Amino acid sequence: MKLKILVGTMTSTADYVAQSIQMDCADLVDEIEVLLMDGLDISVFDEDALYLICSSTYGSGDVPDNARGLYESLDAQPKYLGHVRYGVIALGDCTYAQTFCFGGKKFDERLQGLGAQRIGEVWLHDASAGTFPEELGTAWCREWLQNEAIPAMQKASA
Repeated sequence: MKLKILVGTMTSTADYVAQSIQMDCADLVDEIEVLLMDGLDISVFDEDALYLICSSTYGSGDVPDNARGLYESLDAQPKYLGHVRYGVIALGDCTYAQTFCFGGKKFDERLQGLGAQRIGEVWLHDASAGTFPEELGTAWCREWLQNEAIPAMQKASA
């Protein structure tokens, strides 16, 4: 099984989280590919893989600049994504309560609207908590892969 981590980031924090997952979770899946969302569109979901959206939040609850093209393509080039299984890591700061983690939440909402199936709950990281998103995100991902994602993918292919 392949895990494709799609990274939306402004300050590289989401990329650090994805790289940490790539290093720490390699024993759980056959291949982990980290892709910055720059230049991607809806066709990135054509591959048979498990997807992990790892996105920060920017401005007034927006997706990061490098993720905008992919995000907008989900509306501009809509197609049924019922074959897609995914998880979400959403990074934000709860001092902005009205838009906390909206970058990841927006991707989740749009993917579900196209028929993609989220596995597990969206994982939210609060930058103001003083914790390291790389450590907590990797620990969440290991648990998510072992307890939810891998079993769900095995059922889907059976």
